[in-house]
Amino acid sequence: MERKGPVTLSQKEQTRLRVISEVEAGRWSVAEATRTLALSDRHVRRLRKRLGEEGAAAFMHGNRGRASPRRIGEEVREQVKELVRGRYAGCNDSHLQELLILREGIVLSRKSVERIRQEAGLAPAQRHRPPRHRSRRDRRPQEGVLLQVDGSLHHWFGPDQPPATILGAIDDATGKVVAALFREHEDAHGYFLLLRQVLRHHGLPLELYHDRHSIFQDNSPAPWTIAEQLAGRKEPTQFGRALEELGIMAIPAHSPEAKGRIERLWRTFQDRLVVELALAGVKDIRGANRFLPGFLGRHNARFAQEAEEPIGRWARPWTWTASSASATSASSPGTTRCASTAA
Repeated sequence: MERKGPVTLSQKEQTRLRVISEVEAGRWSVAEATRTLALSDRHVRRLRKRLGEEGAAAFMHGNRGRASPRRIGEEVREQVKELVRGRYAGCNDSHLQELLILREGIVLSRKSVERIRQEAGLAPAQRHRPPRHRSRRDRRPQEGVLLQVDGSLHHWFGPDQPPATILGAIDDATGKVVAALFREHEDAHGYFLLLRQVLRHHGLPLELYHDRHSIFQDNSPAPWTIAEQLAGRKEPTQFGRALEELGIMAIPAHSPEAKGRIERLWRTFQDRLVVELALAGVKDIRGANRFLPGFLGRHNARFAQEAEEPIGRWARPWTWTASSASATSASSPGTTRCASTAA
């Protein structure tokens, strides 16, 4: 018996209808239909029978118009839409998926989150940029060979709060953020504290990649002294001298693109960290520094990768020397001297 109402068929279903109709009219044989449709003789005969009983509707898929048994419930969908409009407004889809699992106990795929956001009529937090061909420098093969350090001034605590600077160090081989801290400004004391974090938790890197800030090198136009002319270089800054004493090679970058790994890190932080600081109610530098370790752990678990060679190159073991305290008191706070010991 034919079904009432309009029948909508896909292109594949329309092809089957035409071929089976030709068989029913006697213009095609069953064997020709099986070859054309790549079906068995039995299935072609079954379709002929259903065509006589149901008409064109026989070729509609049985699940047409039915809700999928795996469909996300309406209650969950509405809850997610409310969160997207409110508490998690401004999150990208991947970050939103992680926050829903971590904070709300709602387990969804990133694609499901994207569909629900589209149903809510909300634009993505960031427009997808088409990939551009870039010739990128190969990563160092081992963790601890090269660290990139930099600072990022941003309204981390919201547009109504004064900006602050986050200093960070990212490992070139793995993309792991090995140290980070908030400061009011990008200053030498902050970089000494950042370096102390690296030394305490990991060890001595072989190389440090940085920009041409006056913290790292003397950029003054003053003429060279006789001592500098004899040495063939400018007198190092206080931080540069500390790197020399630690045996860390300083590599200045000639452009922001040259230290692209940490520049991309700041874009990720400005996308994710700002949201998470607001969710945690953090409004000052002290609270942000307490919040950072947990955030960095989640960030590294999400984005860091394995190094090409599993054995790291952190210089160990090392010990704090007795002269460290006197050096620290004689220079700016956070300055620390370190001496390697024989293995």
